[in-house]
Amino acid sequence: MAEEFRHEARGRNRRTALALAGAWAAMAAAVLWIDAALWVLAIPALFTLPALWDLISDRRAGLALGAERIAWHAGRRSGEVALAQIETARFDTRLDLSVRVTLVLRSGRRIRLPQECLPRLAELQSALAARGVSTERHHFSLF
Repeated sequence: MAEEFRHEARGRNRRTALALAGAWAAMAAAVLWIDAALWVLAIPALFTLPALWDLISDRRAGLALGAERIAWHAGRRSGEVALAQIETARFDTRLDLSVRVTLVLRSGRRIRLPQECLPRLAELQSALAARGVSTERHHFSLF
């Protein structure tokens, strides 16, 4: 049997810090060089607030896939399901190119995994396949 698959992610990481610094530097350059109005730059600055909150709070997220269960946590949300209860795992590619992973249980219930706890999708798909869980890929569904 395959060994346990684990993925951990943190809100405080280099990529988020660099993206935030780059966005703020671009806005500062716009103020200095082209004399942009501060109230105009307030709108794009609002879009940087979630990234700033991730850096400050350093939220943890993760997924563990063992021989008999899958467990996940993201902030205050967490869950766990036995692999025997899972009929299939759906990978739905949305129009914005993000992928949502939904566990479809044998009872018909659907559980959507939080986006921030997901590893690279190819790794997750192969780890699920190694444990006998079937996966389905659906591209560009609206719902």
